[in-house]
Amino acid sequence: MSNLTAPLTRSATFLVLSVAKPSAISTIRSTLASVSSLAKNVAFRDADAKFSCTVGIGSSIWDELTNNLPRPKELHPFREIKGARHTAISTPGDILFHIRSDRRDLCFEFERQLMDRLGDSVQLVDETVGFRYFDVRDLLGFVDGTANPTGPDVPASVLVASEDDPNAEGSSYVVVQKYVHDLAGWKSLSAEQQEQIIGRTKPDNIELDDAEDGKQASHKTLSTIEDDNGEEHDIVRDNMPFGTPATGEFGTYFVGYTRHLWVIEKMLERMFVGHPPGLHDRLLDFSRPLTGNVFFVPPTTVLDGLDG
Repeated sequence: MSNLTAPLTRSATFLVLSVAKPSAISTIRSTLASVSSLAKNVAFRDADAKFSCTVGIGSSIWDELTNNLPRPKELHPFREIKGARHTAISTPGDILFHIRSDRRDLCFEFERQLMDRLGDSVQLVDETVGFRYFDVRDLLGFVDGTANPTGPDVPASVLVASEDDPNAEGSSYVVVQKYVHDLAGWKSLSAEQQEQIIGRTKPDNIELDDAEDGKQASHKTLSTIEDDNGEEHDIVRDNMPFGTPATGEFGTYFVGYTRHLWVIEKMLERMFVGHPPGLHDRLLDFSRPLTGNVFFVPPTTVLDGLDG
């Protein structure tokens, strides 16, 4: 049960797993086929809590896990992007579970039942628990996700169309990265300096003018992607803050759903290499990625049929 077009929930769990051993594929396959039933059982406990779970499958196990279903055209492992100062690293991960709800306990209960079924067939790569922070702000203090499409533009931005890939219609690509923030360094900047880096005002989220061509661009500008014809391509960000003040960990879990994987790849290239090259996204001076993964999100009907 997934809902890529749903609004941001109050809580989320991002679970990245790897296959533990070759003999585990059958267990994983049958578990993915049962995700819809598991999700319904948990969601039934509170119909107003907006529970959902999105499953992403990595490039390395797609063929074996799906019994050689047609391979999505753009599916490949996360490609490291190395700039002069910062690197978007690629890390292991075969399966993504993006578990969402307005209630943390429902996310917990679903994860418990899911891991009971998977058992020792998987190894944990990363588990991150996110939360909604005030009026949808990140821990840097800015509203996050403002550029997301709305209404009918949402499915047009995240769902693969038949003209893109007839074997992947109705599916989506998702890129995840776990960023940790240098809050002490960020807080040493003035509000005006922070706003110039982000490209929006901090209190009221008003968009600032773009820099002149060839000058240092803001995060907002660098993450706005156009194709060769000048058409802008949106993605859906479902980012969430995470952290523990007692340990000094503060971060943002980036989740980007897209119809075209190249859109996010181009965005990351502009951020890490710079546009023009050498003028990287200054936000990266205060936010460091710990992970980087690409997954493909098939329709629920494909997951349901994996064990057939």
